[in-house]
Amino acid sequence: MLAPERQKYILDELFKEGAVTVSKLASNLSVTEETIRRDLEKLEKNESLRRTHGGAVPIDGTTYELSLEKRKSTNVEAKQKIAAIATSFVFSGDTIFLDASTTTFFMAKELKKLKNITVITNSLRVVAELSSCEHIKLISVGGIVSANQSFVGTLAERSIKESYFANKMFFSAKGIAKEIGILESNEQECGIKMNMLANSENKFFLCDSAKVGRVSFAKLASFADIDYMITDKEPDEELIEALKDNNVKLVTE
Repeated sequence: MLAPERQKYILDELFKEGAVTVSKLASNLSVTEETIRRDLEKLEKNESLRRTHGGAVPIDGTTYELSLEKRKSTNVEAKQKIAAIATSFVFSGDTIFLDASTTTFFMAKELKKLKNITVITNSLRVVAELSSCEHIKLISVGGIVSANQSFVGTLAERSIKESYFANKMFFSAKGIAKEIGILESNEQECGIKMNMLANSENKFFLCDSAKVGRVSFAKLASFADIDYMITDKEPDEELIEALKDNNVKLVTE
């Protein structure tokens, strides 16, 4: 079993059990305890869990919501670059989905320069950014307001599934692993994005290079589910080949 697969298994177990131990994980996965400790160290670095003596526990509920404020100031230059590139794919007459990621928030700032587009989003931050733009039609889905400053839940998912369609979707996620696909750390946000993906013609995955190789417990999409991956620098050759094999166009500038 490769490292990303082990780490996804660890997060799955953590989500189900509420805590994991090094010894049990090593036994279940038939690897050494040192291997598990290295996996836990990487997952802690990625804010996916908190290591304890002999194991690990979740980080105060969901890591996605805990790191919201931190993400606003993390890899800002990379996210701004990606947002600018993504905006170059939006044209007059387009209807687009934007998720509630920090990268699409930066994209919303770029979109203010455009006219005659429709933006559908579950992000309160995107709504606040675009609400004064008379030349942009803005649609916000309803639902429960999360700590991520977004609408989530059954009402929001049903609203997207039954009422809204877009010719383009722009979204981000917790990470991407060449053996698994695109991964998310929040089930509610994952449900929103899945419905947006299902109702979109062209899908653009916005991924700053720091997310390459990160794993989390919820699989959002396979490479075959997206059309473009926009990033700030080229990933390793193995990931490039995995994208090519699934007809995903890699865009870095």
